[in-house]
Amino acid sequence: MENLEQITEFKSSPELIEKLYQYGAQKNYEAGSLVLNENAHIRAIPIVTKGTLKVIRTEEDGREILLYYIKAGESCIMSFLGGLHNETSKVKAEVEEDAEILFLPVDKVALLIKDYPEWLDYIFRLYHKRFEELLDIINAIAFKKVDERLLSLLHKKSELNKSKVLNITHEQLANELGTARVVVSRLLKQLEENKTLQLGRNKITLL
Repeated sequence: MENLEQITEFKSSPELIEKLYQYGAQKNYEAGSLVLNENAHIRAIPIVTKGTLKVIRTEEDGREILLYYIKAGESCIMSFLGGLHNETSKVKAEVEEDAEILFLPVDKVALLIKDYPEWLDYIFRLYHKRFEELLDIINAIAFKKVDERLLSLLHKKSELNKSKVLNITHEQLANELGTARVVVSRLLKQLEENKTLQLGRNKITLL
């Protein structure tokens, strides 16, 4: 488990770190596991200490779109807001890369806000980052072509996994982009012809 001391806002407050470990419960998850589902009651806030999660929104017709990633040292701001207001989750969180997560009970979140300004700074920083990421998503959907969004997603996954080889299906990419699998397959074939990547069975290698 990576130390919470590595989180910028926590470095000056050993007491806060001690309280997080005291109140929280650690769990390990394998890639592909569902950590939080849509419409589920939020009883604890996940703080990722190792690995990566992806946060996804699903529409009524079953289409999905990737909103953002949660990396080590980060949490899900939507879980914070939903938990504090006793609302159900509007998104689902799935493990992208094997993860260790510290779950902080919702009632302790408000308690720590009162006692530790560093904790509130951490929440505000996450809120600001997620807000900017969601603006990027809106901008990409409104103004960028699907091939640009696809290539951007592949590079982001490569950066997160620290590998040029991505084990992923066309269907998964289509879901995360909110488009059809046939569209993704056609665009990937074009990118392969342009020597941008190489396709394999459920595998994509960036060149």
